[in-house]
Amino acid sequence: MSVPYDTAYEPSEPSESPEPHSPEEHLERLLGRALNSFDLPDEVMGRLGSALAHNSTLHSAHHSSGLHRETYRHTWLLADASVLTLWELVHNTAPGAAPTHEVYADEEEAGVATSRLPLPPDPPPCGRPVLLDLPPDPEPRHAYVPDDSADHARRLLRRAENPDGDHPGPQVVRLLRAAFAHQITQAFGRPCLTGELRMCFSLYEHAFLLFDGGETSLWEVEHTLTPDGRHVCEVYDTEEAARAAMERRAQEWTRSRGTRTQG
Repeated sequence: MSVPYDTAYEPSEPSESPEPHSPEEHLERLLGRALNSFDLPDEVMGRLGSALAHNSTLHSAHHSSGLHRETYRHTWLLADASVLTLWELVHNTAPGAAPTHEVYADEEEAGVATSRLPLPPDPPPCGRPVLLDLPPDPEPRHAYVPDDSADHARRLLRRAENPDGDHPGPQVVRLLRAAFAHQITQAFGRPCLTGELRMCFSLYEHAFLLFDGGETSLWEVEHTLTPDGRHVCEVYDTEEAARAAMERRAQEWTRSRGTRTQG
């Protein structure tokens, strides 16, 4: 029996349940019950040290005449936005025998171990594809830092003063509730100093890593192009919208300076 797979990562939050909920607990229990955990490559173990969330799903199973075999897929979301999967094989080799647990870093290795068991192999899919693999690990766009990132997004949006009414919409706000790591990078200008009266213009990207492995960004425009030189923050959901706003502010500031000069 093969089972479709849908990734739904669990955040690393404490729980009163005896079941493991943090990535560290989950990995520790998995390795503790597997007879061959010492065979896992050092590179895999090193990457798992940055795990931020995890998901476990039954991949396939077979039960007959007192014998059973299940294969579980354990997937971790890492701090660099990539994913790493371990395959757990659980089986008994005789009716009534205690379950044996094995763990593999490669699906093919798990399949070879499964083929050696005295049980029929999984039947081929019946006419419709079943999603068994995640896409190849994407190249991370940012070096994220786990933090209270959802709250950072809320505070950023709360202080935005977009005069054009072009704020990020409700869909973006809902998406950012699943943010748990972020990075801030400067894309244009120089840092603005609070209270600085000279012309100041900066563009920052606030990149967020989501629990499902997705990435999204808010673009913050900071400037002092106001009548009294007050420091203003505007926030947009695309770089194009942010840069267009910067151009409008610069044009407005230039016109206002020209008007004051003529007067």
